[in-house]
Amino acid sequence: MREDVEALDIRDVTANWVNAAVLGRQIDDRIKALADLSDTPLFFGRLDYLHAPGEDRAEGASGEQFYIGRRHVHDADGDPMVIDWRAPVSQPFYRASKKDPMDIGLRRRFGYTGGDLTAYEDERLSDPAEAATTSKLLQREIERPRVGPMRDIVATIQPEQDEIVRSGLGGTVCVQGGPGTGKTAVGLHRVAYLLYAHRERLARTGTLVIGPNKSFLHYIEQVLPALGELSVQQATVDDLVAQVEVRGTDEAPAAVIKGDARMAEVLRRALYSYVTLPTEPVVVVRGSRRWRVPAYELEELVRQLLDREIRYGAAREALPQRIAHAVLVQMERAGEAPDDRVQDAVARNSAVKAAVKAIWPVVDPAKLVLRLLTEPEFLAEHAAGILDEDERKTILWARPVRGVKSAKWSAADAVLIDEATDLIQRTHSLGHVVLDEAQDLSPMQYRAVGRRCTTGSATVLGDLAQGTTPWATRSWDEALAHLGKQEGVIEELTAGFRVPTDVITYASRLLPHIAPGLTPVASVRENPGFFEVRAVEGTDEIVAACEELLGNEGSTGLIAADARIPALAEALTAAGIGFLAPGEETTRETRLTLVPASLAKGLEYDYVVLDEPRAVVDGEPDERTGLRRLYVALTRAVSGLLVTHTAPLPGQLAESVHVL
Repeated sequence: MREDVEALDIRDVTANWVNAAVLGRQIDDRIKALADLSDTPLFFGRLDYLHAPGEDRAEGASGEQFYIGRRHVHDADGDPMVIDWRAPVSQPFYRASKKDPMDIGLRRRFGYTGGDLTAYEDERLSDPAEAATTSKLLQREIERPRVGPMRDIVATIQPEQDEIVRSGLGGTVCVQGGPGTGKTAVGLHRVAYLLYAHRERLARTGTLVIGPNKSFLHYIEQVLPALGELSVQQATVDDLVAQVEVRGTDEAPAAVIKGDARMAEVLRRALYSYVTLPTEPVVVVRGSRRWRVPAYELEELVRQLLDREIRYGAAREALPQRIAHAVLVQMERAGEAPDDRVQDAVARNSAVKAAVKAIWPVVDPAKLVLRLLTEPEFLAEHAAGILDEDERKTILWARPVRGVKSAKWSAADAVLIDEATDLIQRTHSLGHVVLDEAQDLSPMQYRAVGRRCTTGSATVLGDLAQGTTPWATRSWDEALAHLGKQEGVIEELTAGFRVPTDVITYASRLLPHIAPGLTPVASVRENPGFFEVRAVEGTDEIVAACEELLGNEGSTGLIAADARIPALAEALTAAGIGFLAPGEETTRETRLTLVPASLAKGLEYDYVVLDEPRAVVDGEPDERTGLRRLYVALTRAVSGLLVTHTAPLPGQLAESVHVL
């Protein structure tokens, strides 16, 4: 298939060089999408239908057989050999069961090692004599060691995951999922499915995946290309709002207030305070005639625009046309017959332009935010009844600044500027946005993301128990409201496929303290996993623990409180053990990653050494946030977890723990 595309000759089929360039780029993208993937088979399953799909299920009718794979594959004659996993005919591979066989006589799963077929496993779903069994191949694939970036899960998608993946483009879906429930994979595969089912529409409107940090994005960046989807953009929230250089940081109390949704109204008030109701008429001179628009009529035009609640910039662009129209009405009354060209000329008249500048001036969003943060009187005027005096003092900058470029903007300030920008000029909306690790966003950050999908839909992914910011999400209903997607459906994934049973059971001891009422994850893995809590005396024993786990197949992560990273890095270097930073791709030679606890979210390793839980908790501004950070760190392991500590364990963990 790839060679056929490479052999295309477009020299005589394009009208001009522009068409040739566009078509050439499309062909290049198609070639990239058809690239071979090492160790990745073209198909992983087979479905034997009792009857041909869509045809009458009459007695004696013959069925059809389909191979299911990551991509559609056809033969030299164009006949399908492998069906794309997203096609409707593939759905029973994920949904069919003994209770509801969906007209499937046989479902076959294939096992592979390094791209070679090594096993297969059959389920005769419509045979009442055969009992339902757990797929060993499926279990083995779920528990397979992980080296390198995140991979697709098309061979292991579960029925509850498939329902979310195949939900329609029109609605927003919010997925609450604990560690290892596959919510990130579900979100990415939902994008792949939507691009398959609505390719033309999303090709026009665009899709975007938003992650918490660059390390996370690097970890997931190969999933969609492996499925042949190359057009999806990836970014962090900071990337979206990057209109100014962020060089400063906020104390937690200031960041909480700046991230509060109330700031949107403060910004709106401050922006529209620049509009001044006219007190003088506008006099337009055209040739020997003078046309006068009185102040009261100008005021009515301004009030009409204010009442319409359109964007500040759009209203400012409309005002000269409104004034020009008032002049044209007078011209017509005087017997003239002006046309649209005359109206445009009047709108560009110097007197009209001067009036618009005075009434509805141009406002720079960064300068507007700067005034609010540096001028106490300006902030007090527009935050009256919204922020109290203490809150205003908290967000005011201690020192004056010369201007926008010299200001040390924080990440929260950049979000405020983005809000102000949208009040002036509407933000471009995409067709679909996936927002991962959403529980850490502030209300104002949700609004920033929501602006990118006002005319589209969203997939929101997160875990309330893993919220580690002072402004962490309290409920998904509240989050969807800030996102502007109140109609969104909330789904919950509770089956854990990644974290071993003993590990998730241990970590779940923290749930009553960090997210009361949240359903604990129930691991479906048959292998309980390796788990140990070990008292140590120093870094030498931590290094030894890493060496011990590196003796296993797969990747290893050493997760520690941010403050302890330099000392651990020094100890590993002294011991001659190579290690990577989060987001860097593991190799067969270097399989250890040194991970600050603040960057562990969303990442996973086959084996994890978790250093000093007490230091992880103490590294956060409050105990609940610290315990949530610890919960994240405890649940990064796929096959085994070794907890090392010199200080006593946090009380929430220490109860009934057998320390080795």
